[in-house]
Amino acid sequence: YPLLKEKIAGKFGLTPEHVVLGGGSNEVLVLAANAFLRSGDEAVMAAPSFVVFEHAVAGAGARPVIVPLKEFKHDLEGLVRAVTSRTRMLFVCNPNTPTGTTVSGSEVNSFLRALPDHVVVVFDEAYAEFAGGRDRLDTLKYVRRGLKVLSVRTFAKLYGLAGLRIGYGLGHPRLVGVLERLRQPFNVNAIAYRAAVAALDDRRHAARTIAAVRSGRTWLTKEISGLGLEVVPSQANFILVNVGSSGQRVADKLLAQGVIVRPLPGRMLRSFVRITVGTGEQNRAVVRALRAAGRRI
Repeated sequence: YPLLKEKIAGKFGLTPEHVVLGGGSNEVLVLAANAFLRSGDEAVMAAPSFVVFEHAVAGAGARPVIVPLKEFKHDLEGLVRAVTSRTRMLFVCNPNTPTGTTVSGSEVNSFLRALPDHVVVVFDEAYAEFAGGRDRLDTLKYVRRGLKVLSVRTFAKLYGLAGLRIGYGLGHPRLVGVLERLRQPFNVNAIAYRAAVAALDDRRHAARTIAAVRSGRTWLTKEISGLGLEVVPSQANFILVNVGSSGQRVADKLLAQGVIVRPLPGRMLRSFVRITVGTGEQNRAVVRALRAAGRRI
């Protein structure tokens, strides 16, 4: 896959040796867990967050160590406190799914300094392109410095190639080299490969998508907050909304109006739904449906 690796590396000012490809970002996460975890090891992660972290760790025979979110964000200090001599990996999803929240660059600088050298930090950045702000986290500076950091990204969100299953990891060549030795030789199919190359070349489409998501996210947050519902501040292409009762029941009511939102499992978020930012008309339809459902919630 030399062309795609060269294009990804060129985009971030890295070399192809910094890049590992996967059948979706999921595969890169599983490769990392299998590479750096053994039976008896531990891996620290937040919850609720991306469920694949826990699955990948358990699949490698290690033990997931869960640290609850704090005000919907990663509790970085809590994650550091959870690290022991058995910890080999630590996962940070930024922006986090399903909350859309982020940790800042300055927070992560302090966080990484506090970690022992035997821990590999995996940043899942599936939604990174939608995030903004002056103190936005830049994980690639840690990659360039040769720290034990792996930044995992995907073509599923910004580029809309979810069904083709293609993602990648960015890390120091020594770290990536370990993943390359575990990776199956033909783990990315030819259609996904060509689609990813074309997606990277279509910079106008990517820029329009980012602009549409950011403006739509701002509009949805304002309009839904105006209905008296709590909206968690998001930097992803979705927002998390507290509907004040059963998220499943509200999702069912919206579905009856032709609007699909995602209720969330677990006690912590059972009164929430996750709403993807869509086109202008789709966003307006969501607000209309919530307004109508609100009379019967």
